[in-house]
Amino acid sequence: MPWFHGKISGPQAASKLRPMEDGLFLVRESIRHPGDFVLCLCFRQNVFHYRVIFRDNKLTIDHKEFFYNLIDMIEFHSKNKGALATVLLKPKKKDGAKSAETKLLKSGWLLDLSKLTLGQAIGEGEFGAVFEGEYGGQRVAIKNIKCDVTAQAFLEETSVMTNLCHKNLVQLLGVILHNGLYIITELMTKGNLVNFLRSRGRLAVSATQLLRFALDVCEGMEHLESKKLLHRDLAARNILVSEDSVAKVSDFGLAVAKVSSTTPDNLKLPVKWTAPEALKTRKITTHSDVWSYGVLLWEIFSYGRQPYPKMTVSEVRECVDQGYRMESPDECPPDVYTIMTSCWETDPKKRPSFHKLRDKLEQEFGRYEA
Repeated sequence: MPWFHGKISGPQAASKLRPMEDGLFLVRESIRHPGDFVLCLCFRQNVFHYRVIFRDNKLTIDHKEFFYNLIDMIEFHSKNKGALATVLLKPKKKDGAKSAETKLLKSGWLLDLSKLTLGQAIGEGEFGAVFEGEYGGQRVAIKNIKCDVTAQAFLEETSVMTNLCHKNLVQLLGVILHNGLYIITELMTKGNLVNFLRSRGRLAVSATQLLRFALDVCEGMEHLESKKLLHRDLAARNILVSEDSVAKVSDFGLAVAKVSSTTPDNLKLPVKWTAPEALKTRKITTHSDVWSYGVLLWEIFSYGRQPYPKMTVSEVRECVDQGYRMESPDECPPDVYTIMTSCWETDPKKRPSFHKLRDKLEQEFGRYEA
């Protein structure tokens, strides 16, 4: 939006708001608290800085009125003073700024709302509701993100996403800026891998098919690795299965980060899938993605069981630190279990790359097909 000035300091904001007209405003990202927004508002020759509080996936200034995104908040306070010194009368437009909408339009990733047909809800993800629908006659999945903080995080990754196209990554088709953010992807009709395995079990899914799923995910992650990108939340729940039973890595658009990434303190890490060194330092690397892949392999060959069965999160953390590793799932091929445990090396540098993992899995797959 034109009134959003990005990461600037309080004094910089005050400078931009001169001459100070009552009701002139802008929104900035806090330098002291990255990821937090601040509403800067002129009134009686003063600039008031209102920190926008992020709570329960909603935004508020006064803990009375809550909004899904900044646009709704600005619209409300343009008509209602609330806890502000005055209503918002005039946005201070950022000089020469291209809005997210303009950038998306020029890059070809902004889709046409009139071509979208929203169908029934097919899930509730961590970041918002997921719907089935159609776009221009093609069946698609539609994820609606109403929260500005999450939507902004995704929009910042669109330049990365445009370079990612692989048969084992869920394909992003584009985004629509309406009622928050709509993310349009290919539709994966057989749902996530956990539910697929649990609902079918050993009688319907062969060991060969399990290996195929393991290879599919590994190839998708190898592609991310080759681009020096991370996933940060690799687990069977984030793997989707297509109509023709191909497994594809999903939700990487919201998680992806280059080379290494420090996770914000307010973001909960999935302890059962996270490498011990990442839990301590909150720094995610490709080595910690490999650890998560080992846990995902365990999920696949246990037909969707919860990892570390009957153990609490705190027990898992303590036991893994002391060297405990999960036992092999029932009827899991010994060589596959060896691959799993190689992903769980205490020293991150001793873990194999996804490229090496793919080689090992292809050898195992070849034995099954022979």
